[in-house]
Amino acid sequence: MPLTSKPLRKLGFLTIGLFDEADPRRGHESTLEIIELGERLGFDSAWVRHRHLQYGISSPTAVLAAVSQRTSRIELGTAVIPMGWENPLRLAEDLATVDILSGGRLNPGVSAGPPNHYDQVKGALHPDTADAEEFGHERVRRLLDCVRGERVTDFRGVEGFEVFSDRVQPHAPGLGRRMWYGGGSLRSAQWAGEHGMNLLTSSVVKAEESEDFAEIQLSHIRTFRAHHPDGDRARVSQGLVVVPTDTASPEQRAKYERYAQQRLPRTATPQGPARMMFAPDLVGTSEDIAERLTSHAAFREVEEVAFALPFTFDHEDYVQILTDIATELAPALGWRPAP
Repeated sequence: MPLTSKPLRKLGFLTIGLFDEADPRRGHESTLEIIELGERLGFDSAWVRHRHLQYGISSPTAVLAAVSQRTSRIELGTAVIPMGWENPLRLAEDLATVDILSGGRLNPGVSAGPPNHYDQVKGALHPDTADAEEFGHERVRRLLDCVRGERVTDFRGVEGFEVFSDRVQPHAPGLGRRMWYGGGSLRSAQWAGEHGMNLLTSSVVKAEESEDFAEIQLSHIRTFRAHHPDGDRARVSQGLVVVPTDTASPEQRAKYERYAQQRLPRTATPQGPARMMFAPDLVGTSEDIAERLTSHAAFREVEEVAFALPFTFDHEDYVQILTDIATELAPALGWRPAP
């Protein structure tokens, strides 16, 4: 029997796709294999993180295009694409193309804000317009307009043998309803709701009205739904770091516990000038994690999750964690695998 009156309806996972600089293909292949495994285990969705100038996935649309040809059912998401690095029109073309190739399975997640270390990278990223670039919600709104088929030019017609459209092509019907916003503040939650997006919540939030992580995240979810046209039916996915140990070896359990302990101090109080709060990583048996989740105020408000895989583990660790999530933890939360 599920441990909560609202059983988990959609089960997803999130990976950063780490690779070795000397052998990047091996790391990318591992990511593809992990997502293939997720589909076999019945997961409803797989999500990839986005990392620029680091040793993680820098081009999620390219990776998910490859995944789309090696899977047939699992939904594919980005969590999240930072829009400060992107041209909204060009990104809309890439997203629509991958959605078409996947048969309508893409769930793009994006976020606003300036690129990390912008002063150091702006000369390469925006050499002629660095001081004029807008990195707020307006950039996300432009992407939404492009994805949803709004006109982007006042010309359409034929020139010689070439035919031109006045909106982004290909146009992917339904993709506009599958756009997600990765928000960690009340303002972002409200904006996402007002613009009809879905909301991705993660293990990081901004401490605005409280220093209790679950309480903060709950306020974001309720603010989002209060401003969304769909109200309480608006989609929200939670993305905590979850590491079940049911079938882990003693060595794996020790590794997982060290990882969580090293990251635990940052969860005690708000961090930095932005007062960011981090959720503790959940490591333990599926029974233990299920009990902790069902007592989490924000988890009780959602029916979808994208459990985040830790950054630095090995391929065989991810296989064990995903298998335990799908066969032990998620069923304890009321989830049933897709056929």
